[in-house]
Amino acid sequence: MPNSELQRINSFLSAFARRQAARIVDLPGGFAVFDDAFAHSHANNQIIIDSIVDSEAVPAIAEEALGHLPHRLVSVLDDEVGTACAEPLIRAGYSHSTYLVMLHAGPVPAGGAAEEMDLDAIRIPLTRRWRGLLPGVDDEVLRHLVDRREVRRRGADIVHFLGARTEEGEVASWADLYLDPATGTAQIEDLITSQAHLRRGYADAVLTTALRLAADKDCGTRFLTADATDWPRHWYERRGFCVIGRSHCFERGAAGPHRS
Repeated sequence: MPNSELQRINSFLSAFARRQAARIVDLPGGFAVFDDAFAHSHANNQIIIDSIVDSEAVPAIAEEALGHLPHRLVSVLDDEVGTACAEPLIRAGYSHSTYLVMLHAGPVPAGGAAEEMDLDAIRIPLTRRWRGLLPGVDDEVLRHLVDRREVRRRGADIVHFLGARTEEGEVASWADLYLDPATGTAQIEDLITSQAHLRRGYADAVLTTALRLAADKDCGTRFLTADATDWPRHWYERRGFCVIGRSHCFERGAAGPHRS
């Protein structure tokens, strides 16, 4: 395993969470992030474990830090630490998900047909996507899940929202690209295609554009995260990504995706 690459990626993820947060509380083994403007967003109100921690103490740490919220979300960046935390947190009623850290090891494509756009350009398809995933939630929850994307601009030195359009001008696929040229690190996050436009090459256009932009900024560590149990990991593997590590998420309480 390219250990230095994984360490660089985990440092980037930790720093991104801190920079994006409206408020931070340091905790044993990590920190909690909060943003009252997006109270329904689990990702914006959670605990990040980014160093060694007493795994048996994590449920109590989470309860103290997140006790005022209807949900509990604990993200553990290190695979070994996350594996150790699994049993105590599952015992405390948490569900456990594993995510793969995937590094782009293939050749960088010449370019792609996607373009940079602002949040308003993807607001309608993104809202429609969330409505399909969470049909029972009210409009305020949807607004939080969509609008929170804008505060991601605080997370990295350079943040691009990329999208590929149909011939009629509709945004068919989109993703975030976070760049830190100082460390040569780039993350591609939330690559999504509207249901009506699947298997037409739009996601490829977004991905290749993101990879090219990252390479042009001298970001040699180009990565993304993917659900270990879902099919997109295989799609990414066919496009030059390989698994170099795992992270862990533990969730309890109010239902709803924490990653988007």
